[in-house]
Amino acid sequence: MLLGIAELVLLGLLFDWLFNKLRMPGLIGLLLLGMLTGPYVFDLLNNEITTLSQQLRLLALIVILLRAGFEISRKTLAKVGIRAIMMSFIPCICEVGFVTIAATFWLNITLFEAAILGSVLAAVSPAVVVPLMIKFIEEKRGADKGAPTLVLAGASCDDAVAIVLCTSLIAMYTGASSNIVVSLAKIPVSVLTGIGVGLALGTMLHWFFRRFNPRATKRLLIIMGLAVLLLNLEIKLEHFLPFSALLSLMAIGFIILEREESMAHELSLKLGKLWIFAQLLLFTLVGAQVNLPVAVKTGVAGAAVIAVGLIGRIIGVQLSLLKSAFNTKERIFISLSYLPKATVQAAIGGVPLIAMRAAGMDCAPGEIILAVAVLSILLTAPAGALLIAWGGKKLLPLNMS
Repeated sequence: MLLGIAELVLLGLLFDWLFNKLRMPGLIGLLLLGMLTGPYVFDLLNNEITTLSQQLRLLALIVILLRAGFEISRKTLAKVGIRAIMMSFIPCICEVGFVTIAATFWLNITLFEAAILGSVLAAVSPAVVVPLMIKFIEEKRGADKGAPTLVLAGASCDDAVAIVLCTSLIAMYTGASSNIVVSLAKIPVSVLTGIGVGLALGTMLHWFFRRFNPRATKRLLIIMGLAVLLLNLEIKLEHFLPFSALLSLMAIGFIILEREESMAHELSLKLGKLWIFAQLLLFTLVGAQVNLPVAVKTGVAGAAVIAVGLIGRIIGVQLSLLKSAFNTKERIFISLSYLPKATVQAAIGGVPLIAMRAAGMDCAPGEIILAVAVLSILLTAPAGALLIAWGGKKLLPLNMS
């Protein structure tokens, strides 16, 4: 497996360099590399790497969300507070609604199955969005009104809402749960418990680091270890207490930044170095999940459903920004930043199919949901990355102070 990882890293660095030379985001090159080397094209990936793909992608996602937390300051968050809350659920709900209506007509599935598809598609990709937002924050683009911070905070909560909504709808569809009120109530509970646990852990970690003063590398290892435990805790508690580990990770970084900025920046710098390696694995392995033959099967109908969903998402974003201080260019940038799909769709796209199979139900709707989820990655991840990179440079003001 080590040989396979070494080959993947070297090829990833080459593709990243080539695409940067072409003035395109390197992550597009990494996604392309994953597609080409994955099991659905040339099947060149080491089998052990393919087996551990989900775990490796999860590790990279931990790095992303921790970095995001260390970049969200209370001062900037205060500027976008109410907007971040609105951006957490309004675009998501709008996209689910638009997809539900379109898929019912164009994909020949029931209203309930279409709603499940909508919840799968509704999550923004943290893998694409977060690194680009951090880059803009570091460059002080849009810093005056906090547009990148708004996207960071809103998109992360958006993911939690979409994931909880998806699991709740699947549970009701397969008969594992019949109480729609209880299922929907899990969404705000998951967000609040996730943030609460993260803030508490962040406070305790800051005290521990101040009391015993371990080296920055050891601090990072402790945080990474706790992050893995939190993600496993989420799985164990899912039937008893809804809990978003993703938001906990961001909250840990946020509270350490609030308590001691120098410590947070030191840890963020360490994570930035680790991210160089993590992104190579993440985007390549996400690309390897793209089943091109299955995606092509959904054809024009699947692409049309995705497009309608994105229109709904843009409408939701604009509704969330009504009467805000953002100008037209910044509002366009925020809308573009909410378009890419990748990580979450790769992680949960096959869940409905697995659940239907386990319940002994007709699996055809699950196969359609998976195919459209794969197609959404193919269509929106590269295009979304390009649009965000362009929008950050052309639409966000550069704060020189």
